[in-house]
Amino acid sequence: MAKALTFDDVTLVPQLSDVESRNDTSLSTFVTKSTQIKIPILCANMDTTIGDEMADELLKHGTYPIFHRFTTFEKQAKWVEKYKDKCYISCGLGQIEQTFQLLDLGARGVCIDIAHGHTHHMISVIKNIKYRFPQKEVIAGNVCTAMGVSDLINAGADAIKCGVGPGSCCTTRMITGFGVPQFSAIKECAHVAHKYGIPLIADGGIRGSSDIAKSLAAGASCVMIGGLFAKTYESAAPKIKIDGKLFSTYRGQASEEFQKDFYGKMKKGTVAEGVSFKVECSESVQELIDRLCGGLRSSLTYGGAKNISQF
Repeated sequence: MAKALTFDDVTLVPQLSDVESRNDTSLSTFVTKSTQIKIPILCANMDTTIGDEMADELLKHGTYPIFHRFTTFEKQAKWVEKYKDKCYISCGLGQIEQTFQLLDLGARGVCIDIAHGHTHHMISVIKNIKYRFPQKEVIAGNVCTAMGVSDLINAGADAIKCGVGPGSCCTTRMITGFGVPQFSAIKECAHVAHKYGIPLIADGGIRGSSDIAKSLAAGASCVMIGGLFAKTYESAAPKIKIDGKLFSTYRGQASEEFQKDFYGKMKKGTVAEGVSFKVECSESVQELIDRLCGGLRSSLTYGGAKNISQF
């Protein structure tokens, strides 16, 4: 047994600073070992968050869209044809030929999107993709241990997603009893990722700029956010008005609602490891990113850092 910490268990200690203004800070970072982004923020590759409108906003702010895999091949192909080298696609472990076709069409890379990514099957898929497309970038996850990071990097991953169970629509920990509190998971995983020079993407549990700051301080290169983006006007979920307020749906891919909607039923012998719920749309993507980046720039000044690497 070991003590592990989540975001609420941690505050960061102010440091001697020579940063005169928040505007003197840089938020640029790496999403993969060879691709830089202007802000350390990614939108979760979920069907209720990422679509064309969200992708356009993300690109405008200097970060990349990672499109979800829970739609038709034709829809995914249209995304790739529209955005080409400015987008990543997603895949599971049983969609390799389809993934090859999308990479051939010009996608920048692929996010292999598995709830428990530390498996022999995942390692095999990473090797297969990198053998066929050595120049394409592979983001692999999710893992929450140092050994998981090491194994996926040795298989050829160009970035690792860290987080098992911290998301607001994820019930994995309640259903299975497995997971690692996110701050400790990031810290442990980043220690290994840094040795290999591979970026770590902290995925799940981000409620505001303070959680982003703690993730970066623990060693993540950037964060992936679902719930906050689901509450924006540009989220991909259908919108409805209730008592004059605008709402959308936020759901995990492992939720019962999603499984029945996409597959027609829950897979035999499985239970849902996610939930679905309504969220009020309260701001634009522009407002959200301005708010998160403004708070993060303040965090850097408290830490005496002019950029994320120093932080």
